[in-house]
Amino acid sequence: MHTGKIKKVITDRGFGFISDTDGREVFFHKDGLVDVKITDLSADQAVEFEVEKSDKGPRAVNVRVAPQA
Repeated sequence: MHTGKIKKVITDRGFGFISDTDGREVFFHKDGLVDVKITDLSADQAVEFEVEKSDKGPRAVNVRVAPQA
């Protein structure tokens, strides 16, 4: 499981980008969200996710809001 923060959310298009703790930017689509709607996400929000390969590069799936400490 990877962790990171929401970098940008484009709600009307249904996707966004996550800044991984490794410093890379990972694409996500609203279909890859778990227990959260895309309209509930905002920049700098902590998330957990898995990464899978796609034709266009890495894609975040099973994206969840990270539990708060």
